[in-house]
Amino acid sequence: MKEAGFQRKVAQDLEALGYYVVKLITTNKNGIPDLIALKPNEVRFFEVKTPTGKTSKLQDFRIEELRSKGFKVDVGSSLTENLK
Repeated sequence: MKEAGFQRKVAQDLEALGYYVVKLITTNKNGIPDLIALKPNEVRFFEVKTPTGKTSKLQDFRIEELRSKGFKVDVGSSLTENLK
């Protein structure tokens, strides 16, 4: 399955868990994670990768930047398993 397929599955899984999910396509911050999942008083970012996919240096920078500001950021292909 390609990364776009993983993104759709992760978004569907998150919505089934009650999140409002937005796919981030174009932002003023290159390297920002693919999805943002929202619940009242909760914001999570998801960088979706295939099982063999790797993050770029810019993505790593953005992930650490978000985490340093207190946001939860998950990276990988099976991201919703630990949320259930």
